[in-house]
Order: sequence, then structure tokens, then C-alpha cells
Amino acid sequence: MNKVNKMIILGDSARYDLCNYGNYNTDNFLSGKLPGIYNATAGNGVCIPLFKVIMTNKCSNDCRYCVNHGGNQFNRVEFTPEELTSIFLDYYNTRLVEGLFLSSGIPKDVDVSMENMVEVARKLRMDHEYNGYIHLKILPGTSYDLLKRAMSLADRVSVNIEAATPDGLEELSTTKTFNNDIIRRMKWIKRLRKKDENLAPSGQSTQFIIGATNETDTDILKCANWLVKKLDINRSYFSPFNSMKNTPLENHCEPHPKRTSRLYQADHLIQSYGFSLDELVFEEDGNMKLDMDPKYSAALKKDMFPVEINSASYKELLRVPGIGKISARRIIESRKINFTFKTMEDLKKIGVNIGRAEIFVKLQSSYQKTF
Repeated sequence: MNKVNKMIILGDSARYDLCNYGNYNTDNFLSGKLPGIYNATAGNGVCIPLFKVIMTNKCSNDCRYCVNHGGNQFNRVEFTPEELTSIFLDYYNTRLVEGLFLSSGIPKDVDVSMENMVEVARKLRMDHEYNGYIHLKILPGTSYDLLKRAMSLADRVSVNIEAATPDGLEELSTTKTFNNDIIRRMKWIKRLRKKDENLAPSGQSTQFIIGATNETDTDILKCANWLVKKLDINRSYFSPFNSMKNTPLENHCEPHPKRTSRLYQADHLIQSYGFSLDELVFEEDGNMKLDMDPKYSAALKKDMFPVEINSASYKELLRVPGIGKISARRIIESRKINFTFKTMEDLKKIGVNIGRAEIFVKLQSSYQKTF
């Protein structure tokens, strides 16, 4: 099989491994363009085209949601490190992509598969003096020494956790273990980066599969928060389960389209706004409301509202729907120069969404109306 046909197959196989700061969207693969080009969005909103591919769709694992699971009978192909290096450089030198995101199936021995990925990164760095972005997926069960080599070559590494609990992962696969194959590798990455900040300088991320098990939003957010605090995970991505033909879960229900969006919003409140898990609102089944964003839902249950804009603390302001970090800082800075907010229009001028904030705030001890 020629390289173009391999790219079509293996580039498409990479689409479900997220590296995007936005919500899950397979349209980020540029339809009609060359295979393997993926538009990732950085935290600052900048769009970065990445060369995103897996080295092989050959895999001995039995992940029940994955079309590449070992029991599926279909066309299996693989790249050699030389082939993949050559294709990436063609894309990069013609300015089609700005970086590499590389993963792989595991045909037999995990270290053999990981070694092939590391060899691509080595060739790019050492043989071709490529200094751009490389994200390497650390395969579950990778050996310590090989993991360290990968970190010495990559800007970012990631181990997909897939499930929030050991029981959840057991529902998805019998060939991977939660604590040994995944959590232990995350701990190694943290330990190595603590010793040498030049190893994977952009840190490590992970990905959850949402809706393939009975794990709740509470389970997922609790685990994601623990990963940040204990293992220095920079970012958790939430990938909605897709029922794929010829997989054991092909008849399993897919999650509501809004569920991953709510998880991203809630995770952002915890990691960026300082919310605790207890501040969020969960239904009796452990999941969040789908018809209301988590910040608004949390505000409705709090007895701290309404808050006085002219005296509220920064933390209190951040809990007001319609007030973000930038507008909260602007309110604090304005008060430092003795400015008094008197009307909702004053708040609108500094970026507050007054339609959302109105019922939660007072100005000079009085409610103000928007018109």
C-alpha cells in the first residue's frame, strides 16, 4: 500500500484522540484537504494545524469502544519511522502543518510500538534539526526508560486515562490496568519533570471517554481534579463516546451532545475560577443539568446572592454569572481609583454580560434593571 492510502486510513484513525482546547469536533480534520491535517486550538484561541496520525492501526488491545480493537477484521496498515518522518517533513516544509501529534496501536509488545514513535521524534530532532512542536502519546504500559526518552524529545506527552475509576476501565478493556498501566506512568512523568523541567516542557495531558460506562459527571470531575492536584496534569480532554460499527459497544447509547460541553465548563470553573466540586450542582444520578451551564446552576443554589458590586471580593465576583476573570479584575481596578458602579451600563462597558448578571448583583445596595 502506498503512503497516501496509509495516510488516509491512519490519519482518520487518529481523529478520536483529542488534543484540542475546544469541544470535541471531528470537523477539525480539514475535509477535502490532505489527510492527517488537524486544526487544534490553543488555550489563547490561536488555531494550530497539526500533523495528526497513528503509526499503525494494528492492535492487540481489546478496548470495547475502539474500531482498532484486536478482534476486528479489517485492513491493518502501519508506517515505518522513516516513512512517517518523510511525510511529516513534506507537510511541514510546505507549511501545511506546524507540529506533530503522534500515537499508535499496539500490535504486540508495547515498547516496540513506543520505540517506533520515539524514533520518529529522534529523527526529526537529531537528523533533520526540527525544533517545532511534538506531542507524543505515551502508550499504557510503556517502560520507564522509554518514557524518559520520549519526554526528552517531545514538547508534550499524554497518557489516556479513558475512565475515571478502575472499575470503569475494566468495563472498557481487559488488557489495560488503571493503576499500573496508566496512573503509574503519569506519576513517572511528574517525577521526571520535577527532576528536569526540560523533559516534556509543556507538561502532560490526558483524555476521558465520556458515556461509554456508567461513570457520572461527579466521578469524572473528581478524578480530573485529583489528576491536576496530585499528578500535575495540565489538561483533561473529554471525548464523547461514539458507537462504532464492528465494536462490542456498537449498540451502546451515545451521551447527550451537551454533556461534554458541561464537563468542559465545570472543569474550567474548578481549574481556572477556583470553584470546589461541592459548589457545583449535581442531580441525584450524579450528573449535571444539561439545560443550564454549571456556573449559572451553582449561582441559583448559593445564598450569597445578590452581591454588592462595589464591595464584593474578587472570589465573589467570579461566582456571578456574566462576570469573567477579566471583567472581575476591571471591577477591582476601577474601585481602587474610587469609581462607583451605579448602573448596569457601567458594568456592560467593562465587559460584563449584564443579561446574565442582573439578578445576582446589586449596585449601591439596590437592584438595577436592564432595558
